[in-house]
Amino acid sequence: MISKYCFLIFFCFLTHLGFAQDTKISSTAEDVNVVIQDTVKRDPINPLSPAKAAFYSAILPGLGQAYNKRYWKIPIIYAALGTSIYFYVDNNKQYNRYRDAYKRRLAGFTDDEFWGDGSTPNISNDGLTRAQDTYRRNQELSILITIGIYALNIIDANVDAHLLQFNVDDNLALKPHFEFNQLDATSNLGLTLDFKF
Repeated sequence: MISKYCFLIFFCFLTHLGFAQDTKISSTAEDVNVVIQDTVKRDPINPLSPAKAAFYSAILPGLGQAYNKRYWKIPIIYAALGTSIYFYVDNNKQYNRYRDAYKRRLAGFTDDEFWGDGSTPNISNDGLTRAQDTYRRNQELSILITIGIYALNIIDANVDAHLLQFNVDDNLALKPHFEFNQLDATSNLGLTLDFKF
């Protein structure tokens, strides 16, 4: 008899739980149509930004870096351009010195700065032509380096503008995860790629 009462109490308890769950599951139309918006504010992507930065750097070196707000790069660009232009001007001046002395010797004069005090010159005519060749080669190399630095300035502004628009927010993440499996008491290690829309 006691088992019948226990069964009856147990049966009533189960039916009461079933009704309680039924009332919790029911929902209204307002709960179903809830839209959760992303809390991360993203700047809109400007596809013309890299072209604009490259154009600005082509007009004036360093202006594209200022457009990208990378102000620390501007002194580096001007120092590199200034150094290469300085070597061009210096090699041009030295080339003109040796060329003028060589021209005076071909005209028959012995009063150039490389002649010296005696009847024999300190630097021969062959030495003057070799010096002219060396300084002309250095002058051309300085021009090429200046053009290369100018092109790198434009490329840097373009690439930097592309990278400024790269998506690095939390909606796109590559994270390690550790999970403990309670059924067989083992742990799972892994790498998770999360992409949230």
